[in-house]
Amino acid sequence: MANEFAYPLFRSVGRGLTHRCPACGKGRLYGRYLKVEPNCGRCGHDLTVYRADDGPAYLTILLVGHLVVAPLLFFPIVWQASPLVVLPIVLGWLSLVTLTALPRIKGGWVGLMYALQSTDRDQHLHTADAAD
Repeated sequence: MANEFAYPLFRSVGRGLTHRCPACGKGRLYGRYLKVEPNCGRCGHDLTVYRADDGPAYLTILLVGHLVVAPLLFFPIVWQASPLVVLPIVLGWLSLVTLTALPRIKGGWVGLMYALQSTDRDQHLHTADAAD
């Protein structure tokens, strides 16, 4: 079976998780919170071709829902305490976890796209676009 990854998977994803260019590992991946730099400042690699779209958001919701919300439902204090106390604490915690995880997940996603060499030029392969 042939190797389907153009570049090492774990190295590329790991660099993305740490907000670094998946090609060289030195340049910044983001210019702002979730805005991917057009080109790597160190190696000049074009980062705009790796479209993350909604994938990182879906994955973040999935992880936060399973790792935070589901276990939280087992704590009796959530059901017994006043909603005026529980709701701000839970929503604050969920916001913090979500806003912390989202840029890391998006970076890992961009690293995955780099390892697979799945670029915006492959957009014609997506069946959902053909259905429109």
